[in-house]
Amino acid sequence: MSNQLAFDWPTGVALGPDDFFVSDANAQAFAMLSTPEAWPEQKLALIGPSGCGKSHLSRVFQAQSDAFLIVASEISATFQTDASTVIIEDMETLPSAAEEAVFHLHNNLRNAGGSLLLTSDHPPSRWPITLPDLASRMQATTVVQIDNPDDALLSALIMKLFADRQINPQPALVQYLSTRIERSFAAAADIVARLDAAALAQGRKINKSLAAELLDNPG
Repeated sequence: MSNQLAFDWPTGVALGPDDFFVSDANAQAFAMLSTPEAWPEQKLALIGPSGCGKSHLSRVFQAQSDAFLIVASEISATFQTDASTVIIEDMETLPSAAEEAVFHLHNNLRNAGGSLLLTSDHPPSRWPITLPDLASRMQATTVVQIDNPDDALLSALIMKLFADRQINPQPALVQYLSTRIERSFAAAADIVARLDAAALAQGRKINKSLAAELLDNPG
């Protein structure tokens, strides 16, 4: 899922609509992105911790709305697009030189009845935007939050992370991990990556025994 995936995952991460697991933790965000016509002023900020599925959900929305998608750090001072629906990911990385371009994009979309989806780890009030007119417009954006994973989402996430690495874990291992790791997206990604690396390095199977060793030795 684009730049927010700060973990050492392979390039074949599944991002299709059928790969997105809806639970209480992300149901509101999923519903909001399914009904862009209901967004106040046709703009929405999708907020959540790294690895929570923001980029996955953005790409589902992109496919459904034929949106133009760009990462904020790649926006230049001369950026323009004729797209009627635009997604800007990782808004906290927007270069100061690009702020005026995003300000004009925002106004053009509003005037044309277009839609703007913004994603970030942090709410708009914490984005380091120095242009006052852009900052005020961003802070007025409706926010929808993806919460830390509940039991169902954590288990589904662990299964997906293994599947993205072409690993088919036993259900008992997934249940074991979901009850012993921190309830966060980062923790799930970390333990799956560590299990994969340890299994390859030691020539062992990925199972509860290996998982217990790694959980007992977090370093």
